[in-house]
Amino acid sequence: MEAINEVHVSEPGLVVVDVAAADDETAFAFHTALAARWAATSVERTTRDPGQPGVRLRCYLDLRQPLNAPGQAPTLR
Repeated sequence: MEAINEVHVSEPGLVVVDVAAADDETAFAFHTALAARWAATSVERTTRDPGQPGVRLRCYLDLRQPLNAPGQAPTLR
């Protein structure tokens, strides 16, 4: 994976998430669960490291948004 860019963690509440999973379906399901809770970058593909099992995925989250239960409308600050 590429190095983490300083701008992606330049403020408290910004997070880089690297996921290792057995397959694409699992990695994308985890990303979907994260994106249901916080603002997350979209992901279109996973990567495979030669000689390593499974797939990898990177996304960026903004935890500064209020945490809500899935399906619940966002809370205004």
